[in-house]
Amino acid sequence: MDFEAEKRFAALLHHRTKTLAPGAPLVPEITSSATYHTPDVEGLSHFYGRNAMPTWEVLEHQLGLLEAAPCVAFPSGMAAISAALISGLQAGKKLILPSDGYYVSRVLAADILAPYGVVVQEVATKDFATTDFSGAALVLLETPSNPGLDVVDIAQISERVHAAGGLVVVDNTTMTPLLQRPLDLGADVVVAADTKAPAGHSDVLFGHVASNNAAFLARVRNWRRLSGAVPGAFEAWLLHRGIETLEVRLSRMCASAAVIAERLAAHPKVKNLRFPGLKTDPSYAIAKQQMAGFGFLIGFELESRAVAEKFLTDCPYIAQATSFGSTHTSGECRIRWGDKVAPGFIRLSVGVEPVEPLWAAIAAALG
Repeated sequence: MDFEAEKRFAALLHHRTKTLAPGAPLVPEITSSATYHTPDVEGLSHFYGRNAMPTWEVLEHQLGLLEAAPCVAFPSGMAAISAALISGLQAGKKLILPSDGYYVSRVLAADILAPYGVVVQEVATKDFATTDFSGAALVLLETPSNPGLDVVDIAQISERVHAAGGLVVVDNTTMTPLLQRPLDLGADVVVAADTKAPAGHSDVLFGHVASNNAAFLARVRNWRRLSGAVPGAFEAWLLHRGIETLEVRLSRMCASAAVIAERLAAHPKVKNLRFPGLKTDPSYAIAKQQMAGFGFLIGFELESRAVAEKFLTDCPYIAQATSFGSTHTSGECRIRWGDKVAPGFIRLSVGVEPVEPLWAAIAAALG
């Protein structure tokens, strides 16, 4: 991070201290009440838990400092993505989204949005640079793509989409605002699954939408209220706690991922390795231009699915799990979810384990 980013994170760690009365707890309180004392309703900050809860608001302030934009909290990343897409689309409008991005977003578009009249177009991440955005009301980017780790130029895409009259939504789950800042690069909206690195301990589902477009964010907030897609106070408290160690965890994870990616790339049993931080990676130039770090995700192929599954089983320091961004290193064969990848493709999420024991275990499992 540069100095301004470091200052922003330092401010985030102390975002409540100036408002505390003497003797007040430093840690946010968990206020989970569904109902509030309402002898009158005029001027009340809280009256029903579906509209607002104090613990959400503390978290949304914290997330707002991280994004440098107002945020709306949701109970999962998909709740956040759904809110953004529904708030920006209607029957007859066109959505362009990545064909190689998170598969649940594609299922949402195909099974829910398309039957309601939204025109859905899928484009491979690497092809966004040459896509015609005419007629698109909303363009969803995921960069780096999940799981292929292709990167697109957010600033260039945003300029072209805006010229065509559309909005740009960026799923920034893989990078977090510490490593990539889509709003600063021209995107209109950011969505993210805070379940991953921000929470960081595989113990909470959460998501958020961030935007400086006040009208759009008002629609997102109204969708949360009307749909009932509201987070719990305890989950908000857990995420608030997780974010406080995000910077130090990411630093370790990214540094370790860089070491392991280089060593995997040189291993004779590994092929088609993807990591944006390698100078030989097709995404390196754009990643270096628009990211403050290269992340903790690595994609690579082994000979077959059977070989890949055996590798995952044999490595004691890889948890076989479908999520990523936690303190523990995790991996899985992504073909199990229908992603368009080779049978032996593994998505590896590097955790905070000391890098040399982690690499020794990976090398041993590779044989």
